[in-house]
Amino acid sequence: MSTHLQPELSGTSPTAFLLDAHLDLSINAIEWNRDLTRPLAEIRATEAHLTDKKGRGRGTVSLPEMRLAGAGLCVATQLARVELDGWSPLNGWRSQAQAWAMTQAQLAWYGAMEEAGEMVQLRNRTTLAAHVAVWKAALERADGSHIQLPVGYVLSLEGADSLPSLDHLHRAYANGLRAIGPAHYGPGVYANGTDATGKLNEKGVALLREASRLGMILDATHLCDDAFWQALDLYEGPIWASHHNCRTLVPHNRQLSDEMILALAQRDAVIGVAFDAWMLVPGWVREQTTPESAGVMLSHVADHLDHVCQITGSARHSGIGSDLDGCFGTEQTPSDVRSIADLGRLPELLKARGYEDGAVEGIMSGNFLRALKLALPE
Repeated sequence: MSTHLQPELSGTSPTAFLLDAHLDLSINAIEWNRDLTRPLAEIRATEAHLTDKKGRGRGTVSLPEMRLAGAGLCVATQLARVELDGWSPLNGWRSQAQAWAMTQAQLAWYGAMEEAGEMVQLRNRTTLAAHVAVWKAALERADGSHIQLPVGYVLSLEGADSLPSLDHLHRAYANGLRAIGPAHYGPGVYANGTDATGKLNEKGVALLREASRLGMILDATHLCDDAFWQALDLYEGPIWASHHNCRTLVPHNRQLSDEMILALAQRDAVIGVAFDAWMLVPGWVREQTTPESAGVMLSHVADHLDHVCQITGSARHSGIGSDLDGCFGTEQTPSDVRSIADLGRLPELLKARGYEDGAVEGIMSGNFLRALKLALPE
């Protein structure tokens, strides 16, 4: 890794190895035109004059900042929606061919990061174990050597719209894709997502069948209620919910009900807590509410983590899926979270609530690591 990319250490070195199960790194690089190898302050400064996207100049994620957090491993996404009937307030592509092409640009960026020594793709259990061992050893030395290590990533597809055929699924798997979420927002090519209703269509059922045969992880995130329950019945492979919060605390169909949480736990799934402020506190009004006016703090993240633990009876099914770079910035994060490096304060917050060291380690990385060790090929 180039020496000019190494950040200066600030404060104490992180002691906990962090696995973030949901980051949209390639979208930030390709669609937001962010050089994620640069320091966060520099990225913000280059965007200070831009108004094309919400969150400009307010980003919270970069590769140097991830290293400062001890986030040596993430589940990194590809995402390209197809616009159906002008439904979505989000950007989408007019055809699956265009969406596929966009995910290939995103894949190429990950490849460029590997060539630069910034990242390393983890496709199997062997490479996963070796990478985690190196990172944990560096963190235990507490000498700052972790800031020179590449960030590991497992590739996930958020929303399957960009797959024109099952042959494309096989091609994606050959390129390292190991997790897949059939839907995103609204009606999709394969399944209905957030704010929509209805089950998977025939193509969606076939997609799940083939993904299961390949041994891929099914990400239940964003599936509407109808599709969620159908997917759990149909899917025979491993399942997780990479970035989901609790409907009991914040009522919305984007969140998981207690019944859903219990059903996922019965499949030994892990649920990653998301840091998007509107998912953390009730009553958020888009474009009006601010983290400061709503009093959103990192403690609200702990509330959702704790709720999952209380519902399931243990900390085995909770993890981090921050989505901190999910097309928003500090205008929509907890007011005391200015950077992904602030996730390093979660362990002490959880310990103050009575969580023992083993449970905290599980939440920070161990639970998702267990899921990956079971799901990835030899």
